[in-house]
Amino acid sequence: MTNSAHGAAYLDYRGRDDFRSGGARMIPISTPSGPFSVWAKRVGNNPDLKVLLLHGGPGSSHEYFECCDSFLPAAGIEYYYYDQLGSMRSDHPDDESLWDLDRFVDEVEQVRVALGLDASNFVLLGHSWGGILAMEYALRHQQQLKGLVISNMMSSVPAYNAYAERVLMPQMDQAKLALVKQLEADGEVDDPRYEELLIEQHYVHHVLRMPADEWPDPARRGMDHINPVIYRKMQGPSELGIASDATLAQWDRTEDLSSITAPTLVIGAQHDTMDPDFMAMMAQRLPFGQHLHCPNGSHMAMYDDQETYFAGLIDFLAGL
Repeated sequence: MTNSAHGAAYLDYRGRDDFRSGGARMIPISTPSGPFSVWAKRVGNNPDLKVLLLHGGPGSSHEYFECCDSFLPAAGIEYYYYDQLGSMRSDHPDDESLWDLDRFVDEVEQVRVALGLDASNFVLLGHSWGGILAMEYALRHQQQLKGLVISNMMSSVPAYNAYAERVLMPQMDQAKLALVKQLEADGEVDDPRYEELLIEQHYVHHVLRMPADEWPDPARRGMDHINPVIYRKMQGPSELGIASDATLAQWDRTEDLSSITAPTLVIGAQHDTMDPDFMAMMAQRLPFGQHLHCPNGSHMAMYDDQETYFAGLIDFLAGL
Protein backbone atom coordinates (compact mmCIF):
# COMPACT_ATOMS: atom_id res chain seq x y z
CA MET A 1 0.00 0.00 0.00
CA THR A 2 3.12 2.12 0.03
CA ASN A 3 6.33 1.07 -1.60
CA SER A 4 8.52 -1.59 -0.05
CA ALA A 5 11.00 -1.75 -2.91
CA HIS A 6 13.01 0.89 -1.08
CA GLY A 7 13.19 -1.39 1.96
CA ALA A 8 16.87 -2.10 1.46
CA ALA A 9 17.52 1.54 2.29
CA TYR A 10 15.60 1.27 5.58
CA LEU A 11 17.40 2.91 8.49
CA ASP A 12 17.23 1.78 12.11
CA TYR A 13 17.16 5.46 13.07
CA ARG A 14 15.73 6.62 16.36
CA GLY A 15 17.27 10.02 17.03
CA ARG A 16 15.50 10.28 20.41
CA ASP A 17 17.56 13.08 21.86
CA ASP A 18 17.45 15.19 18.71
CA PHE A 19 13.68 15.62 18.68
CA ARG A 20 12.62 16.45 22.21
CA SER A 21 12.25 20.16 21.48
CA GLY A 22 9.79 21.81 19.13
CA GLY A 23 6.77 19.85 20.33
CA ALA A 24 8.32 16.38 19.87
CA ARG A 25 8.29 13.64 22.48
CA MET A 26 8.68 9.91 22.99
CA ILE A 27 5.42 8.35 24.22
CA PRO A 28 5.64 5.20 26.38
CA ILE A 29 3.32 2.41 25.27
CA SER A 30 2.65 -1.01 26.68
CA THR A 31 2.55 -4.10 24.45
CA PRO A 32 2.23 -7.86 25.00
CA SER A 33 6.02 -7.96 24.63
CA GLY A 34 6.75 -5.25 27.16
CA PRO A 35 7.08 -1.45 27.21
CA PHE A 36 8.37 0.57 24.24
CA SER A 37 8.20 4.17 23.06
CA VAL A 38 6.88 5.87 19.94
CA TRP A 39 7.75 9.28 18.56
CA ALA A 40 5.25 12.10 18.03
CA LYS A 41 5.53 15.80 17.28
CA ARG A 42 2.92 18.53 17.56
CA VAL A 43 2.61 21.34 15.02
CA GLY A 44 0.31 24.28 15.76
CA ASN A 45 -2.03 24.99 18.62
CA ASN A 46 -5.80 24.68 18.36
CA PRO A 47 -7.69 23.35 21.40
CA ASP A 48 -10.72 22.53 19.25
CA LEU A 49 -9.11 20.74 16.30
CA LYS A 50 -6.24 18.27 16.64
CA VAL A 51 -5.39 15.87 13.81
CA LEU A 52 -3.35 12.72 14.43
CA LEU A 53 -1.67 11.51 11.21
CA LEU A 54 -1.39 7.76 10.60
CA HIS A 55 1.22 7.00 7.95
CA GLY A 56 1.11 4.18 5.44
CA GLY A 57 3.32 1.24 4.74
CA PRO A 58 2.85 -0.69 6.91
CA GLY A 59 6.17 0.41 8.36
CA SER A 60 6.71 3.73 6.55
CA SER A 61 7.19 6.98 8.49
CA HIS A 62 5.61 10.33 9.21
CA GLU A 63 8.01 12.05 6.79
CA TYR A 64 5.83 12.14 3.70
CA PHE A 65 3.19 14.05 5.66
CA GLU A 66 5.59 17.01 5.87
CA CYS A 67 3.67 18.51 2.95
CA CYS A 68 1.02 19.39 5.56
CA ASP A 69 3.33 22.16 6.75
CA SER A 70 2.52 24.15 3.60
CA PHE A 71 -1.25 24.12 4.21
CA LEU A 72 -2.50 23.21 7.68
CA PRO A 73 -0.75 25.83 9.88
CA ALA A 74 -2.20 28.68 7.83
CA ALA A 75 -5.65 27.14 8.32
CA GLY A 76 -5.19 27.13 12.09
CA ILE A 77 -5.16 23.34 12.38
CA GLU A 78 -3.12 21.57 15.06
CA TYR A 79 -1.70 18.24 13.90
CA TYR A 80 0.60 15.49 15.11
CA TYR A 81 3.30 13.64 13.26
CA TYR A 82 3.63 10.11 14.63
CA ASP A 83 5.88 7.18 13.79
CA GLN A 84 4.16 3.90 14.59
CA LEU A 85 6.11 1.31 16.56
CA GLY A 86 8.89 -0.11 14.40
CA SER A 87 8.99 2.98 12.20
CA MET A 88 11.69 5.63 11.83
CA ARG A 89 12.15 7.52 15.13
CA SER A 90 10.14 5.12 17.29
CA ASP A 91 11.49 1.99 18.96
CA HIS A 92 12.28 -1.00 16.74
CA PRO A 93 11.50 -4.21 18.65
CA ASP A 94 12.82 -7.42 17.16
CA ASP A 95 9.53 -9.24 17.68
CA GLU A 96 7.31 -9.98 14.69
CA SER A 97 4.34 -10.80 16.90
CA LEU A 98 3.95 -7.06 17.42
CA TRP A 99 3.13 -6.42 13.76
CA ASP A 100 -0.54 -7.11 14.27
CA LEU A 101 -3.57 -4.94 13.46
CA ASP A 102 -5.21 -5.32 16.88
CA ARG A 103 -2.01 -4.29 18.63
CA PHE A 104 -1.59 -1.25 16.38
CA VAL A 105 -5.16 -0.16 17.22
CA ASP A 106 -4.32 -0.41 20.91
CA GLU A 107 -1.16 1.63 20.27
CA VAL A 108 -3.15 4.43 18.63
CA GLU A 109 -5.48 4.52 21.63
CA GLN A 110 -2.52 4.80 24.00
CA VAL A 111 -1.07 7.63 21.88
CA ARG A 112 -4.44 9.42 21.94
CA VAL A 113 -4.59 9.24 25.73
CA ALA A 114 -0.99 10.42 26.09
CA LEU A 115 -1.64 13.42 23.83
CA GLY A 116 -4.83 14.36 25.66
CA LEU A 117 -7.07 14.08 22.61
CA ASP A 118 -10.82 13.47 23.00
CA ALA A 119 -14.17 13.75 21.23
CA SER A 120 -14.15 17.53 21.58
CA ASN A 121 -11.12 17.91 19.32
CA PHE A 122 -9.70 14.58 18.02
CA VAL A 123 -9.60 13.93 14.27
CA LEU A 124 -7.85 10.79 13.02
CA LEU A 125 -6.42 10.86 9.49
CA GLY A 126 -5.11 7.60 8.06
CA HIS A 127 -3.45 7.28 4.66
CA SER A 128 -3.05 3.94 2.84
CA TRP A 129 -2.29 1.32 5.54
CA GLY A 130 -3.00 4.13 7.98
CA GLY A 131 -6.52 4.18 6.51
CA ILE A 132 -7.03 0.55 7.53
CA LEU A 133 -5.78 1.42 10.99
CA ALA A 134 -8.05 4.48 11.16
CA MET A 135 -11.14 2.51 10.14
CA GLU A 136 -10.38 -0.22 12.63
CA TYR A 137 -9.79 2.35 15.37
CA ALA A 138 -13.10 4.07 14.59
CA LEU A 139 -14.99 0.79 14.81
CA ARG A 140 -13.64 0.24 18.32
CA HIS A 141 -13.19 3.72 19.77
CA GLN A 142 -15.35 6.11 17.79
CA GLN A 143 -16.72 7.64 20.97
CA GLN A 144 -13.32 9.37 21.17
CA LEU A 145 -13.53 10.90 17.69
CA LYS A 146 -14.64 14.32 16.51
CA GLY A 147 -13.94 13.31 12.92
CA LEU A 148 -12.26 10.72 10.71
CA VAL A 149 -10.38 10.96 7.40
CA ILE A 150 -9.76 7.84 5.28
CA SER A 151 -7.20 8.79 2.65
CA ASN A 152 -6.47 6.61 -0.39
CA MET A 153 -7.53 3.31 1.14
CA MET A 154 -10.34 0.90 0.34
CA SER A 155 -12.28 -0.83 3.10
CA SER A 156 -11.58 -4.27 1.62
CA VAL A 157 -8.21 -5.88 0.88
CA PRO A 158 -9.77 -8.55 -1.37
CA ALA A 159 -11.44 -5.78 -3.39
CA TYR A 160 -8.13 -3.91 -3.55
CA ASN A 161 -6.40 -7.03 -4.88
CA ALA A 162 -9.17 -7.58 -7.43
CA TYR A 163 -8.80 -3.99 -8.66
CA ALA A 164 -5.07 -4.48 -9.13
CA GLU A 165 -5.67 -7.65 -11.15
CA ARG A 166 -8.56 -6.25 -13.19
CA VAL A 167 -7.39 -2.69 -13.87
CA LEU A 168 -3.79 -1.94 -12.89
CA MET A 169 -1.90 -5.00 -14.13
CA PRO A 170 -3.43 -5.02 -17.65
CA GLN A 171 -2.09 -1.47 -18.11
CA MET A 172 1.49 -2.68 -17.65
CA ASP A 173 3.80 -4.09 -20.29
CA GLN A 174 2.89 -7.76 -19.91
CA ALA A 175 6.42 -9.08 -20.40
CA LYS A 176 7.69 -6.73 -17.71
CA LEU A 177 4.79 -7.64 -15.43
CA ALA A 178 5.73 -11.31 -15.85
CA LEU A 179 9.29 -10.50 -14.80
CA VAL A 180 8.02 -8.57 -11.75
CA LYS A 181 5.93 -11.58 -10.72
CA GLN A 182 8.84 -13.94 -11.31
CA LEU A 183 11.15 -11.86 -9.12
CA GLU A 184 8.48 -11.88 -6.41
CA ALA A 185 8.03 -15.64 -6.68
CA ASP A 186 11.80 -16.12 -6.44
CA GLY A 187 12.07 -13.87 -3.38
CA GLU A 188 14.20 -11.38 -5.31
CA VAL A 189 12.33 -8.18 -4.46
CA ASP A 190 15.61 -6.57 -3.40
CA ASP A 191 16.99 -7.10 -6.90
CA PRO A 192 17.54 -3.62 -8.44
CA ARG A 193 15.59 -4.76 -11.50
CA TYR A 194 12.45 -5.12 -9.37
CA GLU A 195 12.43 -1.50 -8.28
CA GLU A 196 13.39 -0.28 -11.76
CA LEU A 197 10.50 -2.16 -13.35
CA LEU A 198 7.99 -0.95 -10.79
CA ILE A 199 9.10 2.67 -11.05
CA GLU A 200 8.67 2.54 -14.82
CA GLN A 201 5.48 0.49 -14.94
CA HIS A 202 3.65 1.32 -11.73
CA TYR A 203 4.97 3.99 -9.35
CA VAL A 204 5.03 6.96 -11.72
CA HIS A 205 1.53 6.10 -12.93
CA HIS A 206 -0.29 5.11 -9.75
CA VAL A 207 1.80 5.90 -6.65
CA LEU A 208 3.20 9.38 -7.35
CA ARG A 209 2.60 10.81 -10.80
CA MET A 210 5.87 12.63 -11.26
CA PRO A 211 9.16 11.54 -12.84
CA ALA A 212 10.90 9.50 -10.17
CA ASP A 213 13.90 11.84 -10.08
CA GLU A 214 11.53 14.74 -9.28
CA TRP A 215 9.73 13.18 -6.34
CA PRO A 216 9.64 15.62 -3.40
CA ASP A 217 12.18 14.90 -0.70
CA PRO A 218 9.65 14.11 2.08
CA ALA A 219 7.87 11.58 -0.14
CA ARG A 220 11.14 9.92 -1.08
CA ARG A 221 12.29 9.73 2.53
CA GLY A 222 8.98 8.22 3.61
CA MET A 223 9.45 5.47 1.06
CA ASP A 224 13.15 4.97 1.70
CA HIS A 225 12.65 4.48 5.42
CA ILE A 226 10.07 1.68 5.28
CA ASN A 227 10.72 -1.14 7.71
CA PRO A 228 10.63 -4.17 5.37
CA VAL A 229 10.01 -6.65 8.19
CA ILE A 230 6.70 -5.01 9.09
CA TYR A 231 5.77 -4.45 5.47
CA ARG A 232 6.37 -8.00 4.34
CA LYS A 233 4.58 -9.61 7.26
CA MET A 234 1.44 -7.50 6.97
CA GLN A 235 1.37 -6.80 3.21
CA GLY A 236 3.71 -9.37 1.69
CA PRO A 237 6.54 -8.79 -0.79
CA SER A 238 4.43 -7.55 -3.69
CA GLU A 239 3.82 -3.95 -4.70
CA LEU A 240 0.80 -4.99 -6.79
CA GLY A 241 -1.51 -6.28 -4.07
CA ILE A 242 -1.46 -7.96 -0.69
CA ALA A 243 -0.12 -11.51 -0.51
CA SER A 244 -2.45 -14.36 0.44
CA ASP A 245 -0.30 -15.27 3.44
CA ALA A 246 0.06 -11.69 4.73
CA THR A 247 -1.74 -10.81 7.95
CA LEU A 248 -3.98 -8.26 6.17
CA ALA A 249 -4.95 -10.58 3.31
CA GLN A 250 -8.59 -11.10 4.34
CA TRP A 251 -9.26 -7.76 6.02
CA ASP A 252 -12.63 -6.35 4.94
CA ARG A 253 -14.76 -3.84 6.84
CA THR A 254 -17.06 -2.71 4.04
CA GLU A 255 -20.17 -4.13 5.69
CA ASP A 256 -19.27 -2.36 8.93
CA LEU A 257 -18.92 1.15 7.51
CA SER A 258 -22.54 1.92 8.35
CA SER A 259 -21.70 1.66 12.05
CA ILE A 260 -19.09 4.45 11.91
CA THR A 261 -21.10 7.48 13.00
CA ALA A 262 -18.27 9.99 13.26
CA PRO A 263 -18.22 12.58 10.44
CA THR A 264 -15.89 10.99 7.88
CA LEU A 265 -14.12 12.21 4.77
CA VAL A 266 -13.05 9.58 2.23
CA ILE A 267 -10.34 10.81 -0.14
CA GLY A 268 -9.75 8.99 -3.42
CA ALA A 269 -7.89 9.76 -6.62
CA GLN A 270 -8.45 8.97 -10.27
CA HIS A 271 -5.07 7.31 -10.84
CA ASP A 272 -4.75 5.71 -7.40
CA THR A 273 -3.64 2.16 -6.69
CA MET A 274 -7.08 2.03 -5.03
CA ASP A 275 -10.38 1.93 -6.94
CA PRO A 276 -11.77 5.52 -6.94
CA ASP A 277 -15.33 4.29 -7.51
CA PHE A 278 -15.07 1.99 -4.51
CA MET A 279 -13.96 4.87 -2.32
CA ALA A 280 -16.92 6.96 -3.49
CA MET A 281 -19.16 4.04 -2.51
CA MET A 282 -17.55 3.95 0.94
CA ALA A 283 -18.53 7.57 1.56
CA GLN A 284 -22.13 6.72 0.65
CA ARG A 285 -22.23 3.87 3.14
CA LEU A 286 -20.94 5.99 6.00
CA PRO A 287 -23.84 7.67 7.87
CA PHE A 288 -22.05 11.02 7.86
CA GLY A 289 -19.67 10.37 5.00
CA GLN A 290 -18.26 12.85 2.51
CA HIS A 291 -16.19 12.09 -0.57
CA LEU A 292 -13.28 14.03 -2.01
CA HIS A 293 -12.13 13.02 -5.49
CA CYS A 294 -8.70 14.15 -6.70
CA PRO A 295 -8.99 14.00 -10.52
CA ASN A 296 -5.27 14.43 -11.20
CA GLY A 297 -3.98 12.46 -8.23
CA SER A 298 -2.67 9.00 -7.50
CA HIS A 299 -1.95 7.16 -4.25
CA MET A 300 0.10 10.13 -3.02
CA ALA A 301 -2.55 12.67 -4.02
CA MET A 302 -1.30 15.01 -1.30
CA TYR A 303 1.58 15.62 -3.73
CA ASP A 304 0.34 15.10 -7.28
CA ASP A 305 -3.08 16.76 -6.81
CA GLN A 306 -2.07 18.88 -3.86
CA GLU A 307 -4.42 21.83 -4.24
CA THR A 308 -7.49 19.61 -4.52
CA TYR A 309 -6.38 17.38 -1.67
CA PHE A 310 -5.68 20.10 0.88
CA ALA A 311 -8.55 22.39 -0.12
CA GLY A 312 -10.97 19.53 0.41
CA LEU A 313 -9.33 18.35 3.61
CA ILE A 314 -9.28 21.84 5.15
CA ASP A 315 -12.89 22.42 4.14
CA PHE A 316 -13.92 19.19 5.87
CA LEU A 317 -11.96 20.01 9.03
CA ALA A 318 -13.38 23.53 9.15
CA GLY A 319 -16.87 22.06 8.88
CA LEU A 320 -16.34 20.05 12.04
